[in-house]
Formats: sequence, C-alpha cells, structure tokens
Amino acid sequence: MPDPSQYAPTTGVPLIQSPSLRVQKPVTLPPDIHPLPENITAYFVYPFTLEPHVLDYEASRQANMKTQNAMREATLLSREEDKARRKREALRKVAPGFEPQSGPLVPTRASVHLTGSSMGDIVEKGALSDQRKSVMEDVVDQLAALDASR
Repeated sequence: MPDPSQYAPTTGVPLIQSPSLRVQKPVTLPPDIHPLPENITAYFVYPFTLEPHVLDYEASRQANMKTQNAMREATLLSREEDKARRKREALRKVAPGFEPQSGPLVPTRASVHLTGSSMGDIVEKGALSDQRKSVMEDVVDQLAALDASR
C-alpha cells in the first residue's frame, strides 16, 4: 500500500546531513530554582488602586487638553474668518459695495457734481453750447472738466 502523505514521492531520496549543523544539548535546570507554590494569592498583596499623584497628574492633563483644544478651535475659527474676509475683499475689488449676504448689485447712475467755478470755466471756453454734440464729444468734455477741477 503506497504512503498517502504529501511527501510520499520523496521517501526514496537520501538525505545528507550538513557538517555545520549540530543538535543542541538539552537544557538542564539548576537544582536551587524556586518553583511556584500551589497557591499564589500570597503574592498579590499590592492594592491595585490609583495613587493620589497619578490622579492629580490626570486632572492637570485633562485641564491642559481642554485649554489646548480651545486654543486650537479659536485658531481654526480665526483662520476661517480671515479666509472669508479675504474673499470678500477680493470680491469688493471686482465689484465695490458687494456683500455676499445681500442680493445682486443694482447699477445706479452716477452724476457728476461740478463746482460753480469750474462750471463758469466751461461756459467761458464754450464747452456748453446749444448746438448738438455727439456722445463721444460729450464724454471728452466731461473728462476734461473733471481733470480741470482737480
């Protein structure tokens, strides 16, 4: 009957023992070793309770953790507020007067306020005449008036 193990094909192969291998000596225990007694409850005399210095340290550690968490939360909140403020400033550069909480901006017509002296200068130069001007000439005249008023 053939050997049913997985090593059956290798049963006929001769093994060569390496000279570098050796069998370890059996471990012998010294004669004066103290074996454990049958009942070890006598060894459990230490009260397994927490000492006061451990409890004091834990209370200070908890307080320290709370303050660190509060500082971290405040830092995160200030970063978020700073980020939102920078975003609002960038939006105001693009659209002055823009507030994200309010509705869309409604355009308003800006009127040019001229002082009396600059108005007199314009009349003297003949800029305001009764004849009809093109829109471009009107804009150029208004810009010239603004430059003159500065």
